[in-house]
Amino acid sequence: MRQRLAKSVVVVGMMGAGKTAVGTVLARRLGVPFADSDLEIEKASNLTIAEIFAREGEAFFREKEEQVVMRLLDDNRRVLSLGGGAFLSPQIRAVVASRGISVWLRATVDVLWQRVRHKKTRPLLRTPDPRGTLARLTEERAPVYGLADVVVDTRADITAVETAGLVYEALAAREDVLA
Repeated sequence: MRQRLAKSVVVVGMMGAGKTAVGTVLARRLGVPFADSDLEIEKASNLTIAEIFAREGEAFFREKEEQVVMRLLDDNRRVLSLGGGAFLSPQIRAVVASRGISVWLRATVDVLWQRVRHKKTRPLLRTPDPRGTLARLTEERAPVYGLADVVVDTRADITAVETAGLVYEALAAREDVLA
């Protein structure tokens, strides 16, 4: 018997943690829609995230990100993957807490670097030392990500399907997520 999702599941974490891949698998397993806040921002603006950062700056992007997340966390239950910096916003954390459950996909810097080092679409890593930047961002953001309702470790040696299974098990162990 398929369980009904009582509230939206919001997947948070660093770039490269697997939020989109795991979120897609989890949504399919739960039988609910999946949305990625970064992809929704790109659709709404007709620009890539990198182009938005270059043309309008990070502050403009964060404002649009907040608007999109508010819209996506309406009454429809879904799995939502947030961009790496979205959960840092107190406003976004508040709406997630009131309308959903947050899941931090925690990963080591080594795993994150292995996954993002060849991607040119990460504006925050366009620095002289991208790995160092990634390590610094990971360290700075960890305390905020740690505010998530559920923490699931993702590793290089397990697939997105396996990680989604771990997330599902963590959600099923709670009384407030699956009905």
